[in-house]
Amino acid sequence: MMKIKLKKIAKVLSGSTAPKDNEFSENNGKPFIRAGHLEELCNGKSLMELPKIEESIAQNRKMVLVPENTILFAKSGMSILKNRVYKTTHEAYIVNHLAAIICSNEIEPDYLYYFFRANPPSRLVLDSSYPSIRLSDIGEVDIDLPSKTIQKKISKLLKQAEEIIFKRKAQIEALDQLTQSVFLEMFGDPKTNPKNWDVIPLGELFEIKTGGTPSRENKNYWQNGKIPWVKTTEIKENTILVTEEYITEEGLRNSNAVLLPKNTILIAMYGQGKTRGRTAKLGIEATTNQACAAILPCKEHNPDFIWRQLMMQYQTLRDLGRGGNQPNLNLTLIKQFKIIVPPLSQQNTFAKIIQKIEFQKDLLQKSLVELENNFNSLMQRAFKGELFND
Repeated sequence: MMKIKLKKIAKVLSGSTAPKDNEFSENNGKPFIRAGHLEELCNGKSLMELPKIEESIAQNRKMVLVPENTILFAKSGMSILKNRVYKTTHEAYIVNHLAAIICSNEIEPDYLYYFFRANPPSRLVLDSSYPSIRLSDIGEVDIDLPSKTIQKKISKLLKQAEEIIFKRKAQIEALDQLTQSVFLEMFGDPKTNPKNWDVIPLGELFEIKTGGTPSRENKNYWQNGKIPWVKTTEIKENTILVTEEYITEEGLRNSNAVLLPKNTILIAMYGQGKTRGRTAKLGIEATTNQACAAILPCKEHNPDFIWRQLMMQYQTLRDLGRGGNQPNLNLTLIKQFKIIVPPLSQQNTFAKIIQKIEFQKDLLQKSLVELENNFNSLMQRAFKGELFND
């Protein structure tokens, strides 16, 4: 297997400035890809679902059009650190925050796609204060280049392994849909309330608090901390059992952080991307930062029922924060948010059904983690030349 500079076997370029909002079309033209689109594209969204630009506008703006099978990843901004790599399925215009790699006949696009999955683009970042990657540095990347036959074998094997991961994710999503179907069957859509349940603001049913952040300047508040501390980035419609950071007893006493009990429901009041409006449930005692609203459990209402209802109201919760330069939620808006309130006996019946579904989902998620770890190991071996020989 020989090493060769990427610029010898591929063309490396970037895109152009994004058009104005009124220059986009839903149906006519070719799709325009922003760095922010990579997450949804990597998660299976069709490229053709993105807003489009007509050819006349593209020509006037001298926009960059890349062909099918172009490898894309972010080259500037915080998106770089997420290491999302995408291979285009159609021609598309791209924004200037993206790096595009167009393969020559010497290298298989799928092989290069998996190469950058195994060797994340963020390793090329020079200054982490504002992450960016120079196109010239991308061109200087050394590629282990086996024969086209071996490239195809590696690509096929990795694609087959990844398809198993996609199927496992689809099974998990199907269980989420089953949970939603059970809720709708028992209670109807909480937004329209077709079964005419009582509708009551959260603040009249629960004690709702927010948290705080101990000073980062005082090491005694953080060093060797054992009290879990939740950030909004960890709120992902999940049960939280571990956290990325921990604070000390001293940090808890000298800040607005509050120790919350197990089964507390958290709502992200602000945060980037899709964070605002997301929810989670504490599976442990924990504290949170000030960007989280905490709905404390009470005997009169089942936390799993309340949590599932809030999950189904995600977009409605997000929309509460519209307006102003910073579309955030706050405790007042959360307390005023109305939910349906069926009898506790029916809430408990729903929770028992959901517990069985969640048990199956947990098994699948553990399997998914194992599959992803095995896949990552397989990629590393593939690009070390340990799977096939020329």
